[in-house]
Amino acid sequence: MSREPTTEADARRRVTELVREARICMLTTIGVDGRQVSRPMALQEAEFDGDLWFFTHAESAKVRQIRVNPEVNVAFSDQRRHAWVSVSGSARESVDRGRAERLWHPLLRTWFPDGPDTPGLTLLRVHASSAQYWDSPGGAVVHLVGLARAAVTGRPPEPGDNRSVSYERSSDA
Repeated sequence: MSREPTTEADARRRVTELVREARICMLTTIGVDGRQVSRPMALQEAEFDGDLWFFTHAESAKVRQIRVNPEVNVAFSDQRRHAWVSVSGSARESVDRGRAERLWHPLLRTWFPDGPDTPGLTLLRVHASSAQYWDSPGGAVVHLVGLARAAVTGRPPEPGDNRSVSYERSSDA
């Protein structure tokens, strides 16, 4: 039985839950040579309304790449729950002191020793145009049982839920 959400709003809520649970992601940008470049990032805001927020250094390679080509992908993986989310969108720098203070967490001092006052600190805002998720119901035990059943029957295991979600703003928004 599929747990696939019945509405776009349900699917968006599920994307938010999966992003919130994973928190660590791979941000992929396009390098100046045209190749894709990925690096791990920590999401700073758990409420996903179509925008993802990250702290970074203004002169980092990723920011330079985004200045040239703002199209990015952000991929989340939650191995414990066998769930994955891929968010496509555009990124831009945001120098917003108030937001930086609201999003700040003490663990960030490892990379930004002066806190929100760290020279060159900037926020990176990724605005989603779409997201796709894969969500295997039941967690690890159900997943292992499905693999065992597939080995015995020769039929692939049930893939779980897969849904695409649009974050394009409608004309009435």
